[in-house]
Amino acid sequence: MWQVFDLSGSAFHLGLIGLVRFVPHISMSLLAGAFADSFDRRRIAMAAQIIPALCAVTLYVATTGGHATLSLIYALVFAIALAAAFEAPASSALLPTLVPRSIFPNAVTIATTLTSLARVTGPAVAGLVIAGVGVGATYAVQASLIAGSLAALSRIRTPAQTEARSTVSLQSVREGIRFLRRKRAVLGAMTLDMFAVIFGGVQALLPVYANEILKVGPKGYGLLTSSLEIGALLMAVLLVVRPPIQRVGRALMLSVAVFGVATALFGLSRSFPLSICLYMLVGMADQVSVVTRQTLIQLATPDALRGRVSSVNMVFIGASNHLGAVEAGFLAALTSATFAVVSGGIGCLVVLGIVAARIPELGAHRIGGEPAKLH
Repeated sequence: MWQVFDLSGSAFHLGLIGLVRFVPHISMSLLAGAFADSFDRRRIAMAAQIIPALCAVTLYVATTGGHATLSLIYALVFAIALAAAFEAPASSALLPTLVPRSIFPNAVTIATTLTSLARVTGPAVAGLVIAGVGVGATYAVQASLIAGSLAALSRIRTPAQTEARSTVSLQSVREGIRFLRRKRAVLGAMTLDMFAVIFGGVQALLPVYANEILKVGPKGYGLLTSSLEIGALLMAVLLVVRPPIQRVGRALMLSVAVFGVATALFGLSRSFPLSICLYMLVGMADQVSVVTRQTLIQLATPDALRGRVSSVNMVFIGASNHLGAVEAGFLAALTSATFAVVSGGIGCLVVLGIVAARIPELGAHRIGGEPAKLH
């Protein structure tokens, strides 16, 4: 995003990144879920990570050689998004097979804590690298970190498959969708998260806030981006030390309410310290949302369907993240960044009210003691 804004100086092009990411997510995720239920999930995740590693190397060479263009960046972003469409359901469905059901909520919390820790350091270091060495060097760092991820994945040993694998077919995709239609709480959790993040898509406009509104430059941009994950990390630590949340549906809805209010206030802030604090609050609310949503979805879904249900969830997540960037970038170009962010926060609260009224099963959902059944 920083490089695209540097090349174009346009919020419209920031939104276009979201559109380029969205297309492969929406077109391939359901097929990817069928693959995750048919083949070794660990191998799928490893194969998918090779693509962004190669793209990072390509961007490093192009950027340091002075040949980076918007067209090249968009093409590589598309390739990375295509690989991510296959990696996400495989990785998501893998975790419940590695830990006992009784500690799965804590496993989700710990996994997201480690992710938050990585995301805290990543943007902050990237901002310093951009300011000190240039954008190109960040791609070299990224490629080396993906290599480390591949090494870690290679050490995982998954348990033997006890249920028959499905085949990759349209019928298997439909089976996952039919399951979701019966599990309204799961569908409600996905729907709430999708629309809340679409309206609350602040991240795409952070370069605008750093450069033009808060005027803090690339170092401030790195800190601003990291503040989301700092908040998520703090909340993750709190979730680890406290008992697992049992009323996950209610907790999810409350977290979305905080997310919307904090997003609207961030849009109005003109103080960099206050903006950091508010974006941390957004991250804290988002962390609760991630843990409760993942716990609800994975424990309510039988293992034989987890890849396909996870793929539908990834469609919702992809739609929210990428359409949120599109909506924020395009609306900011038509009006202003402030209007786009504030109206988005208000939109989150409106969506919450609609979902609460239409899908009461979500708010009433608790963690059950019995494993989910296929039929």
